[in-house]
Amino acid sequence: MGDLENPVMDGPEVESSGGQAKDLRVDDPVTDIKELDRQIVDVLKTIFDPEIPVNIYDMGLIYKVDVDTEGNVAVQMTLTAPGCPVAESLPVEVAARIETIPGVSRAKVDIVWEPAWNKDMLSEEAKLTLGFY
Repeated sequence: MGDLENPVMDGPEVESSGGQAKDLRVDDPVTDIKELDRQIVDVLKTIFDPEIPVNIYDMGLIYKVDVDTEGNVAVQMTLTAPGCPVAESLPVEVAARIETIPGVSRAKVDIVWEPAWNKDMLSEEAKLTLGFY
């Protein structure tokens, strides 16, 4: 997942309060984590900024997703601008939606501002959708 080498953590940290431990198999943690990673990306691709017709994953707003063997998920994401109208609600929605995935115990979302988001972070599909070609 687009890891950042040294992200600056200067935004709010959001945790969903509704997380409950779910059945995460521990017989093969690497396979389980890879499967959770895939499912998390699938969920992230269903979340949209209400003003932009592209999901937050293809927008390039998700910088890093870490999953541990206990099903805890840590997400580093950004927003298109500090004054984004969904700055408070979007991270809460991301955490809550990730926590619906079987095997996820808890999701924590940190907003980071560096590197600053720009249109080069859009996926090829998003660039086509938004007419950047």
